[in-house]
Amino acid sequence: MLTVSLTPTGPFSLASSVRFLMSFTPASYHHAPDDILRLAFPADDATSVLAATVRQEMGAGGVPGRVQAELSTHPGTPAPEKPATAEPAIDKVGRPQLARILSLDVDGSGFPALGTDPVMAGLMARYPGLRPVCFHSPYEAAAWAVIGNRIRKTQAAAVKARIARAYGQRIHVSGQVLHAFPTPAVLRTLPQLPGLPNLKVQRLHALAEAALDGQLDATRLRSLPADYALAELRALPGIGPFSAELILIRGAGHPDVFPRHEPRVHQAIAAAYGLSAAAAADVTQLSRIADRWKPYRSWAAFLLRVRLGEALPRSVAPQQRSSRFPTATVRNLSERHGSNLRSTAQLRLGQ
Repeated sequence: MLTVSLTPTGPFSLASSVRFLMSFTPASYHHAPDDILRLAFPADDATSVLAATVRQEMGAGGVPGRVQAELSTHPGTPAPEKPATAEPAIDKVGRPQLARILSLDVDGSGFPALGTDPVMAGLMARYPGLRPVCFHSPYEAAAWAVIGNRIRKTQAAAVKARIARAYGQRIHVSGQVLHAFPTPAVLRTLPQLPGLPNLKVQRLHALAEAALDGQLDATRLRSLPADYALAELRALPGIGPFSAELILIRGAGHPDVFPRHEPRVHQAIAAAYGLSAAAAADVTQLSRIADRWKPYRSWAAFLLRVRLGEALPRSVAPQQRSSRFPTATVRNLSERHGSNLRSTAQLRLGQ
């Protein structure tokens, strides 16, 4: 086991990250009654598994400070759990991957400057120190996109958890038992998966091969012009425009991409900035608003998405893309939850 230290540049709150994960369906995160974040996930090398116990120190005046993480590496093939040993590779692979998951690999010192926009100022005040919490890797984001296609998120999360329990590595992490999602090297060998049709299994096999070939390498994807990276991702089986953006933004952790194909973000922008229904459907106009958030467009969109998800009634299913959210209901949410939701338009519900 190796202890690493990550020093946030700009505001960051691990407690806010944990609160987000507790409500983020794909994570299936079960929080213990302490201030520790526990994770187990396939490493970026595509063959091994990492476990992390993450804490954050509190500085003067209760301001969140340095992040400390205990990292261990484990075989990617499920087997009776063996004591993990510290390896130099953990620091080389595990530290940057964990930093990316928590968006600590990005200099966030300029993010508070977006507070000159009253909408952003309100979001930062409501979610202090919250940065995007990413999927463990582009590979896991892609797998989630395939598993969750055309089914409810809760159903997809249950399927993903069953796959992890059946074929992933079982690891004790600071008093809890976690099951990592299978590594690409394991996933590509599985002839069938519980709860998934053959077509999705085939697509998962193709994604596993792509990960092993380096096509889903986060550093490489982020180094490409965003349009090029998205085009590459759309060429993968089962990955459309929405999923490609998910992989680049929330898988690779790109901090500055406007999600042009995520209707819920578009709804959130329209609600926050008081746009008409027509303007809410005008991606070009929305992207001009998002240009104010450079170089943190992904971060700003994430906060808006979190805010809308918090305000929408739980009875509204995310998959109901064609349903309408009544004007009066949006107005009531605005009054109940604050000025960040103040659209008077009927907004289309998207995933």
